Amino acid sequence: MARKSGSDPAKLATDAMWLWAESWYVIAMRSWMIMAGDPRAQREANLMVAEKVRAAAELSFMAMTGSLGVGDKAVERTIEHVGRKVTANRRRLSKGK
Repeated sequence: MARKSGSDPAKLATDAMWLWAESWYVIAMRSWMIMAGDPRAQREANLMVAEKVRAAAELSFMAMTGSLGVGDKAVERTIEHVGRKVTANRRRLSKGK
């Protein structure tokens, strides 16, 4: 059966793998900050929870309005949406400020 989607499965898999790797880095940085008793740890923990709630609400809205698309396109757009946030966190946490 021919694929009806224009999405490349290998690209989706690669994008998902990079999202996983970058997410792991952010989780490790935040965990280390909390375990080490960094003065920023409480703020970071609060930010972490708030970001999850906000991202879930945004993705829910996108799904309800159809802006995510369907099938592979929805997966691609979800990875892009979450990936931008994870990348921003990685950059912020890497600065060490």
